[in-house]
Amino acid sequence: MDPVRNPFAPGAGQRPPELAGREKELNAFDVVLERVARGRPERSLVLTGLRGVGKTVLLGELRSMALRRGWGTGKIEARPDAELRKPLSAALHRAIRDLAVRHRAPDRVEDVLSVLKAFALRANHSDTKLRDRWQPGIDVPAAQGRADSGDIEIDLVELFTDVAELAADVGTGVALLIDEMQDLRPDDVSALCAACHELSQSGAPLVVVGAGLPHVPAVLSASKSYSERLFRYARIDRLDREHADVAVLAPIEREETGIEPEALDALFDVSGGYPYFIQAYGKAAWDAAPADPITHEDVKVAAPEAEAELAVGFFGSRYERATPAEREYLIAMAELTHGRDEPAGSSDVAVYLGRKPSSLSPARDSLMKKGLVYSAERGQIAFTVPHFGHYLLGKRED
Repeated sequence: MDPVRNPFAPGAGQRPPELAGREKELNAFDVVLERVARGRPERSLVLTGLRGVGKTVLLGELRSMALRRGWGTGKIEARPDAELRKPLSAALHRAIRDLAVRHRAPDRVEDVLSVLKAFALRANHSDTKLRDRWQPGIDVPAAQGRADSGDIEIDLVELFTDVAELAADVGTGVALLIDEMQDLRPDDVSALCAACHELSQSGAPLVVVGAGLPHVPAVLSASKSYSERLFRYARIDRLDREHADVAVLAPIEREETGIEPEALDALFDVSGGYPYFIQAYGKAAWDAAPADPITHEDVKVAAPEAEAELAVGFFGSRYERATPAEREYLIAMAELTHGRDEPAGSSDVAVYLGRKPSSLSPARDSLMKKGLVYSAERGQIAFTVPHFGHYLLGKRED
């Protein structure tokens, strides 16, 4: 069929298929927006799950929901070892601009922007040369004595409070969205928890909506013991059969075409219900189908093409980031789990490789930092990427 019309191509359609089956999360966030806007206390939200389950897409939809209600929003993507001040300043600058459109007191907006600028400028270290100093692009003088102490925890509490009060002036709120939350530095996680705690005590209309890998709750808990009271965790998993079918059927039906039941069976089998894989295999099946409807044979013909694309873009890009020692560890995990999406015992990996567990700690810790594996529970290690074990076994045979 016409590849130009392919509804599974990135960006195709008004509602990405990854949102199929996410009505519970969308409805829950709608309640959060309503409660916070009315001044009632509500916990911030953290989405957790493996790669490829659609967390980032869902995060984007939650942001759109907040914008439709007149909220100020800003989004950042955390990066390993990167300080939070710069991206957070840019995100909150965007949120304040959203609010400024509705605010009737420009001086009040400028006051908050001056506090934000003071916060942002502390990203410049004392030994940074003048020509190398970062400028946040906020066209007001920086405030003095507010959010500029240099202590990220103190400064973030003060900044969040002022931004939330600005939102309260116009009867809405602020949603700060943080993707890849597991990559935040420990000091920044601690500061974020402290700020959320302060806001929860006062009922201020600012919520953090985070997304990250399954071990994010452990990261937050290790920083502040009270973090479980601050965040509501929503585990985002692969789709069940009903919603996986919707993810396939909805975009196809928008193009007024069809798909045979046997082809739906085949797509579910190869994708495992993971939204990213549904899109990849669906796109390939559409391109392979010579006519309407898409058949089981079309899916069979398309599968190698989809797998080749995934091997390069989804699996291969991650595998290439691993060092030889780390790849040895990954392949051992794949061997022990027979390529299934299951955790392996850390001690079992050591036995398999004929090494002492302590000698493998650097490789394991580096893989965790790179986001390729996570600790499912004490003594267990698992891939963050679905079907990665199967990919590794196939690579070993090449």
